[in-house]
Amino acid sequence: MVSTRESLKAWLRLSLTPGVGNVTARALLLEFGLPEAIFDRSASQLQVLVSEAASLQLCRTPPELDEAVETTWEWLHTKAHSLSSKTLSKRLLTLADPDYPSSLMLTPDPPCLLYVLGQTQQLHWLSSPPNKAPLAIAVVGSRNPTAQGRLNAHDFAVHLAQAGLTVVSGLALGVDTAAHQGALKGGQANRPLHTVAVVGTGLDRVYPHQNHALALEIAAHGLLISEYPLNTPPITSNFPKRNRLIAGLSQGCLVVEAAMRSGSLITAKQALDLGKEVFAIPGSIHTTVAKGCHDLIKQGAKLVDCAQDILEELKDLPDLHATPSSGVPTELLNDAPVMVQTPQVIEHLGHDPVGLDELQIRSGLPVAQLQAELFQLELNGVLGRLQGGLYQKLSRRP
Repeated sequence: MVSTRESLKAWLRLSLTPGVGNVTARALLLEFGLPEAIFDRSASQLQVLVSEAASLQLCRTPPELDEAVETTWEWLHTKAHSLSSKTLSKRLLTLADPDYPSSLMLTPDPPCLLYVLGQTQQLHWLSSPPNKAPLAIAVVGSRNPTAQGRLNAHDFAVHLAQAGLTVVSGLALGVDTAAHQGALKGGQANRPLHTVAVVGTGLDRVYPHQNHALALEIAAHGLLISEYPLNTPPITSNFPKRNRLIAGLSQGCLVVEAAMRSGSLITAKQALDLGKEVFAIPGSIHTTVAKGCHDLIKQGAKLVDCAQDILEELKDLPDLHATPSSGVPTELLNDAPVMVQTPQVIEHLGHDPVGLDELQIRSGLPVAQLQAELFQLELNGVLGRLQGGLYQKLSRRP
């Protein structure tokens, strides 16, 4: 617990000590108790568990400690509000806190500290025993998805949230953003954690900055979580590292679109290592961002083309109260794109990317007319424009 400055200082000192990572910190806590007891030990006593270099570091006070204590204490006691003026609460969870998510305790290196912003009064939902915890599903994918991939992430998240699942993602651009937005749209009023964002910076900043409003909306209906101290800027290596928390907080992981080497595949592998279910949406064989999903499917991930496939797989897990009716939810039907009356173009648009020249050959339409109709279809959300001047028909099948 960090109810006093002294307790906060001890926990921050442990987390900021060079050469002492999560695994070492956990071993020290198990051996000696709370951090205060660790720092009462001599270097020789500490060397029972750690190297001589690490023991000497533990006996020194990190130079940035006082500033970190002041910054964190002030952050914890400063009120925050969402864009709708809803009060957001803050917590600093330690490994000794009863509200620390139980599912993370089962991972190889749970963070020593977790900074949390949002509906922290609902943290008990995440800290329930694994066999009683509400279901959470990670939804991850490319930062540069196709238009169809972005739609899939959004619509799957809507449907999963309507079924009572908490959607966990990373607040990145692309698939993460669409997943959070879909979860906020589909979340049930009686399920307070619609979505959880695990971020790779300190919680006193938002990255990417384009998602500032989204982050506040997530905090109003869910949680923002970070293992990184306040004032931590975007550092490239931090983002793959935080993916283990996304996997750890979830009972399953849905990969929407992913290239062969991507953070999303790291998350999927970590989910597999933890014994979690992994799902993947197939895509066009001509699209680079589908290759990672296809590789996962070859390795045994469940191919899904609607959210019901995921719900069926998870139906025997605890606390899945509601299963939506078959077909597309009413809310999605209301938002479905309006089709433009251009049947000759629609006939020749498939779900594989196609260029303007090929479409002109297929349809026989004058290029000017074809371009005008394609532009109108794009405005109405019927097709998406890809890199290289390609077009792809969009569909919504949550």
